[in-house]
Amino acid sequence: MRISGKSGSRKRVVDSRPSVDDPPTSRSPLPTTQRGGALLVVLWISAALTAIAFSVSTTVRDETGRVESSGDGLRASYLADGAIERAIQWICWGPSYRRPDGTPFYQWKMPRLAMTFPSGDALVEMIPESAKMNINRATPDDIARVVAAISGDAAEAQQVTAAIVDWRSGTFPGPFDSFYQALNPTFQARHASIQEIEELLDVQGVTPELFYGTYVPDAQGRLYSSGGLRDCFSVWGGPGPYDVNTASPALMLALGVPPEGVAAIVSARRVAPFSAMAQVNALGFSTPRLGIGGNVMWTLRAVARLHSPNGAPSQVVRSASAVIKMLDPTYYAADPVHVLRWYEDAWSENEIAPPGAMQ
Repeated sequence: MRISGKSGSRKRVVDSRPSVDDPPTSRSPLPTTQRGGALLVVLWISAALTAIAFSVSTTVRDETGRVESSGDGLRASYLADGAIERAIQWICWGPSYRRPDGTPFYQWKMPRLAMTFPSGDALVEMIPESAKMNINRATPDDIARVVAAISGDAAEAQQVTAAIVDWRSGTFPGPFDSFYQALNPTFQARHASIQEIEELLDVQGVTPELFYGTYVPDAQGRLYSSGGLRDCFSVWGGPGPYDVNTASPALMLALGVPPEGVAAIVSARRVAPFSAMAQVNALGFSTPRLGIGGNVMWTLRAVARLHSPNGAPSQVVRSASAVIKMLDPTYYAADPVHVLRWYEDAWSENEIAPPGAMQ
């Protein structure tokens, strides 16, 4: 620091130049390129952390949804199983047990049983095995017409029919035995009456899509379920008449009902079952070999849907079924029901879900 001035006054001049002995007062700013690089690194790290957080949250949300959906499906499956058990109990009770309004829980050969549970609703359909064609007694022409109605391929229908007829025939060796012997593992055709309808899955040409059914598009391109051989054939079926309330559309087509008649029958019976053939004939279509009801062998098919937490109908629907031998409880009150088969999944194009559920 230096001081200078004129006479009579003193002027202080401060030298702002730093001395070599003075300590530094502040850091020098970073170059512009370094500051831009640091900002870019920070932005990249922030984006990476955001992406990781979003991925984790999406995974957690998806897993939570899967667990919730799986849990609801399991509950609905138990509900369908419980509906089958309750239906068997009602059948054993007979018409003597009644609801508070005086109506019976069950009457002989009731086509449908509606049930309400705290967690959901269920509808049990009583399907006579007479709604299906006997696979051991059906003629080759009947089998071919059914397979053609399901597959839409007449040539394939002839090949599958020949294989089914060979499988159930007593002729050994048959024309298809070389095919089965070439498989790994090898097996022999039964060459005897079919004991379980699932045996058809071993027959040459019978695919899972042909046996169980698949989804096909309608004229507007929307998919709808299409039944398979298991919906048309049974080892307990008969030669007819076939129950019009539960017969598969493919079976009705094979019997000679026109397509528009099949559509009218299916639409009408979804609203309410037919109680007399006069109601069916009033539709104005030919209904050869169709009738109403059955006799001893029945399938109880339950379709259950859950209630949402707010009490509204849920879209979670599951099904189950049991094949039973049902005797008239009037004469067999002690043991009128014998369960022969149980199916945890009874999906069918003909299943009727309780009101409010997705068909």
